[in-house]
Amino acid sequence: MPNSNTVEILTIGNELLLGIRTNTHLTYLGKQLSLLGLNVQYCQVIPDDPKKIQSAIVLALTRSNLIITTGGLGPTEDDMTRESVAFALGKELIYNDTIFESITEYFSKISRGVSSIHKKQCFQIEGSTIMKNERGTAPGLFVESGSSVVALLPGPTHELIPMFQNQLVPLLKSKSFCAKEANYVQIRSCGIGESSVEELIQPIVKEQPSVEVALCVHLGVVDLRLCCPSSELEYSELMQLAEGCRELLGDHFVGFGEVSLAEVISNILRKSEQTLAVAESCTGGLMGNAFTDISGASKVFKGGVICYANDVKVLQLSVPEEILEQHGAVSGECAIAMASGAAENLSADYGLSITGFAGPEGGDANNPVGTIHIGFYSPFGVWAKSVRYIGGRLDVKARAVNAALDWMRRELIYQDKRQRRDCSI
Repeated sequence: MPNSNTVEILTIGNELLLGIRTNTHLTYLGKQLSLLGLNVQYCQVIPDDPKKIQSAIVLALTRSNLIITTGGLGPTEDDMTRESVAFALGKELIYNDTIFESITEYFSKISRGVSSIHKKQCFQIEGSTIMKNERGTAPGLFVESGSSVVALLPGPTHELIPMFQNQLVPLLKSKSFCAKEANYVQIRSCGIGESSVEELIQPIVKEQPSVEVALCVHLGVVDLRLCCPSSELEYSELMQLAEGCRELLGDHFVGFGEVSLAEVISNILRKSEQTLAVAESCTGGLMGNAFTDISGASKVFKGGVICYANDVKVLQLSVPEEILEQHGAVSGECAIAMASGAAENLSADYGLSITGFAGPEGGDANNPVGTIHIGFYSPFGVWAKSVRYIGGRLDVKARAVNAALDWMRRELIYQDKRQRRDCSI
């Protein structure tokens, strides 16, 4: 018999085993399930082979009571997950015409005609619950078999995530697989190392032995998760503990949950009705993208200039040629000129810029590979700062963006505190 709340994920697809596609489903589902108090014990990666899918399901049923499959629900011949799971469970496949109606409606919205090939997706496993696909044609299925549950999710990430959040999670809660109220709090910090975060919060968390602490580091950002698996503490008590951690983290605290640095900046600027423009060289638009990922960012984000070549810095940002000749494009002086030019030319209150050597080539004695200069233009002053990172090109670029955003976030918070203090005098 499966153990209580033993969770297993089956990711299906030849492309995963061939290395054509990264197995992001395991990363996403593992994290989201853990936040629900459901830790994944097993994972199988399986090719698009019906017999191997059937064998994987049979094995999973011997040891897990929550089995989640991803992929293989499409209309083509190699999509065999639905059929294979039905066979392994000893259940029939039943045609459901309402699924075809939903598929027809979906294609109508995108001005395309539906093909008969999609009727393959209209079969549901006997006794299953249909999980609506908000962004595609393949519905998910939720099947109970003895003491186990098998949930079938589609392969495309943009379809899987909303189905998991809006369909599967409510079903799991209704079946008492997880608590209806969150039993964790996530705290996001930046500009401080993992060991320093752990050291800072120890005075508080060591007084709560029932609380588990997990740290996750990604490119300059450290996420701290407080969880109480035993449910000894209510969510409000966990939140009180988190507030204590927030106080100890001080300005390193970014926010609760998945809030981004760009979101924090956007919220501050929106309250003060101010705007931002950016200028980027080596990061190639990553900083601007961080803001355009936010719904409603147009209220604060004016735009940006990707100025990879020096002549673009001169023509689009009004960077003086003398600065480039005397100090070079990778310098604090150039970063200041870029930030100032972005703010002035795009009529923004603030300007933020990045220039540097992301590697693996480039660099010199004064600016080795990994050196990044950040410029910050504001109503209360203009500055530049330098950082250096060791790692691959993509990592250096991402860390540079986080460093720039975190610096601006801290400056805005500092100025807000200063203004409040001056007003109280």
